[in-house]
Amino acid sequence: MAFPAEEYAWRLGKARALMAAHSVEIMLADCAELMTWLTGYAPSETMYRAVLLPRDGEPVYVLRKLDEDPCRRNNQVARIETFEDHEEPQVAIAGALRRLGMERARIGVDFNSYSFTAHTYRRLMALLPQAIFVDLPNVSDALRWVKSGREVDQLGIAAAIADKAMGAIAQDIRAGMSPRDAAAIAARTYLLEGADTGEVGPIVRSSGGHEFLHGSLGNDRLQDGDILHVELIPKVAHYCARLMRPIVIGEPSPDMEEAAKVLISFQDQQISAMKSGAVASQVDTILRQELLKSGLRDAMPNVTAYTLGIYNRTPRSSDFSRVFLPNANWPLETGMVFHLYASAQGLGFSETVVVTETGGKRLTQFERRLLCSPA
Repeated sequence: MAFPAEEYAWRLGKARALMAAHSVEIMLADCAELMTWLTGYAPSETMYRAVLLPRDGEPVYVLRKLDEDPCRRNNQVARIETFEDHEEPQVAIAGALRRLGMERARIGVDFNSYSFTAHTYRRLMALLPQAIFVDLPNVSDALRWVKSGREVDQLGIAAAIADKAMGAIAQDIRAGMSPRDAAAIAARTYLLEGADTGEVGPIVRSSGGHEFLHGSLGNDRLQDGDILHVELIPKVAHYCARLMRPIVIGEPSPDMEEAAKVLISFQDQQISAMKSGAVASQVDTILRQELLKSGLRDAMPNVTAYTLGIYNRTPRSSDFSRVFLPNANWPLETGMVFHLYASAQGLGFSETVVVTETGGKRLTQFERRLLCSPA
C-alpha cells in the first residue's frame, strides 16, 4: 500500500466535513481520481462504478465482479459490493443505496464529474425517485488540491524518476536517432525505477514557437541543429510528476542559449513567488508579462501552470481544475502541487513544484539549462 490507514482516515474526514457543510447524508464518488484518493483503488470506466461514502459508517465500493479481487487488495477502507456484466451498474448502485437506508437521502454528487453522465443521472433519479441529488461543485478535484505530506513525498518519488529518465535520454540521444528512440529510453527507465507504467509525454522534434508541445511521437530522424522536446510524466501509485527539457542536436546557436536563459530566469521568478497566500493570477503574470515584453512570445493563449497529483486513465490527460491564468483569483495554499511550464522559440522548460510558506519548492531536480547532444 502506498499510504497507511491514518492517511485514508484523514481523507475520509476531509470529505465528510465537506458533506456536512452541504447537508448531505451520503456522497456518490465516481471520478477515478477521487475514488483512488478515498480508497486507494479505482478501476477503469469499462462499466460504471462508484464509491458510496456515508456521513457515518464504512464506505461501500460498488463495481464489476471481475474487479473485486484487485479492489480487495488495493483499497483499505471500503466494503465491496459487486455486479456481474449482464447487470446494469446503476441498478446495482441504487440497490446498495437502499440497503444503506439512503433511498430518501440527500445524496451528494459532483455534477461536473466526467463519469456522472446525463444517462447515469436520469437512471438514478428514476430508480430512487424519493432521493434528492445535491451538486457538490468540483468536489472530485477540490478535495485533492492540497496534498498531505505523504502525497508530496509520493510525488517526489515520481519526480526523481523523471529526473533519471531525462538524464538517460540526454546521455544517449544522438543524431540519426528518432523521438521514438528517446521515448523507449524513458519508458525503460520508468519501469526499472518502479513507475506504474512506461507511458511518456510528448517527445517530439520541436518546431515553430510553442506549437510543438502537444505533438505526436514520430520516427523522423534527428539531424544537426534539431531540438528534441522531451516531456516526461512518470506515475508512482498514480501520483504523476512532470518535467520538460529541450535537447539540441549539435551545438546550440547563441540565440538558443540566450532564449533558454531568459525562459529559465522568468520561471525561476515565478517559482519563488509560489508561497502560501499568493494569488494565482499574480504568479501567472510574472511569466506571462515578461515573456510578452521580451518578444520571445507574441501571444500567450495557454495557462502557465496546472494541478498535479493523482492521474488515472481518464478522458483528461491534465488536471485544469486549478490553473495559473490572468483571471485565476484564488490563493495558493501550502501543499498544492503544480506543473509549471514556459515555452518559446522551440524551447520548453517545466518543473513539478510544491507550494510552501516561503515559496515554491521544486520536486524535479534535473539541471535547468539547454541540453546538448553530439550531432
